[in-house]
Amino acid sequence: MHNQKPLYNIYMSLFIGCPIWSFKGWVGNFYPKGTRPADFLREYARRLTTVEGNTTFYAVPSRKNIESWAAQMPETFRFCPKIPKAISHGGKLIDHIAETQEFIRIMNQFGTRRGPMFLQLPPGYSPRQFEDLETFLEAWPPQVRLGVEVRHLDWFDSPHREPLDQLLSEHNMARVVIDTRPIRSLDGDEILEGSVYQTLLEARQRKPNVPILPERTADFVFIRYIGHPQMEINAPLLDEWGSYLASRLREGADAFVFCHSPDNLAAPYICRELYRRAAGQASIPPLPWDDADTSTFGQAQLL
Repeated sequence: MHNQKPLYNIYMSLFIGCPIWSFKGWVGNFYPKGTRPADFLREYARRLTTVEGNTTFYAVPSRKNIESWAAQMPETFRFCPKIPKAISHGGKLIDHIAETQEFIRIMNQFGTRRGPMFLQLPPGYSPRQFEDLETFLEAWPPQVRLGVEVRHLDWFDSPHREPLDQLLSEHNMARVVIDTRPIRSLDGDEILEGSVYQTLLEARQRKPNVPILPERTADFVFIRYIGHPQMEINAPLLDEWGSYLASRLREGADAFVFCHSPDNLAAPYICRELYRRAAGQASIPPLPWDDADTSTFGQAQLL
């Protein structure tokens, strides 16, 4: 059995959050009533410990914004920027190495609050492009953590699964796991009304239906969980992931976990439920959320 890490180190190794922090629908439930958009990030950090930087997929923020965001965050918070679409979906990766290096330079302005970046490859990027990916990853600076998310189904089976895992292991890069099983289920959908049901259907179409391969290829794991708006649909899968995270923490790995939901409303509560499950099996303290004054806000109606 692996020796358990000291309490402080384990706490610093588990980061959990959502893909966004600026969502008006959280005011009055996740954020206190009356919270202004200018205060969203600060309120977010009072409850969660990381954010998946999806905005950088579409546009690179200014230096002023990055410095402002980093200054508002506690030392334990991590931003995890997504590599821009112009790079990841712009043909051969090797044609964008110079752009990638510039993007890394800009993201380094987060300082110690920069977590792993992640590269999300399009569904058409298949094992036929292995050499392109290999060259790109060899050019990646080793001091900057990277997670790689593949979506072409051939990457998940032999003979392509093993070479990819080996390549990532050689560079200490994580194989990003995306779990879309909750939104594949039709259980309970008939009682979801209006826009929630519509966004659930849209999420099914957008998110990849790929196998779950939770093997570890680096000193950290990177998980993206696409949750169902109904918490009871998530419950058995959150049990699985809670046990998985506790096991990885005991091995000494860091964990970066991002919980989504089709309409964003449920995402922070899914984070909290998952964290509680991991905390029940590993010696980690409460989320910042549980130490905050929660008298002014409560769980939203998710249906």
